[in-house]
Amino acid sequence: MSALFTVPVTSTGGSIVCSNPGPEKNIYLLTFTSPPDNRLTPDLINAFLLALDIIEHRYPKGVVITTSGIPKFYSNGLDLDVVAATEGFLENALWKIFRRLLTYPMPTISLLNGHAFAGGFMLAMYHDYRIQNPAKGFLCINELEFGVPLQSPMMHVFREKLPPATFRTVVLGAKRFGGPEAQAAGIVDGLGGLDETLAFIRERTLHKNKADTGIYGTMKEEAYRGLLGMLDDHAGNLAWRERVEAGNEERAVDSVKAVERFEAKASKL
Repeated sequence: MSALFTVPVTSTGGSIVCSNPGPEKNIYLLTFTSPPDNRLTPDLINAFLLALDIIEHRYPKGVVITTSGIPKFYSNGLDLDVVAATEGFLENALWKIFRRLLTYPMPTISLLNGHAFAGGFMLAMYHDYRIQNPAKGFLCINELEFGVPLQSPMMHVFREKLPPATFRTVVLGAKRFGGPEAQAAGIVDGLGGLDETLAFIRERTLHKNKADTGIYGTMKEEAYRGLLGMLDDHAGNLAWRERVEAGNEERAVDSVKAVERFEAKASKL
């Protein structure tokens, strides 16, 4: 397998290596390694964005596969301490990589060779296709378990791309999906490793002509117009959440008063 270029992830001593798993020259494998578990930090995201730019502007159109160089984890999601310490992290970093993948002008495949939790699972969902290791690794949205609500672009990628019953189980059940379960639920498109991913590409001729006309990204923009709008309107999402929270507080006050009236009346019986 020939390496085409390497982008460093300086903060962790990691890298993103682009290689050609061949024999087709327009199938690109991006292997990202950012110890210990590929957290989505600004440095990793910026390296990821640069790697995608290099492929788009310096190589023939084809297919991009992303996978992890850390066998246990595809990505363990966000580093919440880094998020808290980085002003504008969501709109200036996370939404950018989500948007780039959602609208990338070539087919994209996430090869999930290990765990993908929380933001790592979201990252995989922003690809066009997913192939998962059948023997190890889980997909899970576990924010429910530690009390961190999903913001609009985090939530709605699952609504856009999953069957309704699966969406409910993923976001409200915090279920962990192994490979066979994920395939049965419609989360992943196939099971296996790199060989199976290459076979998937060839069977669907994803590397032949799909991106040649230049409208592949445009088609995805139209397909996911609502989600794209959320990624592009961070301030609007926050304003909507503030309005909802204010309404919830008003309704909570009214409902407590209703309970108190009921209890007062019941005590007199």
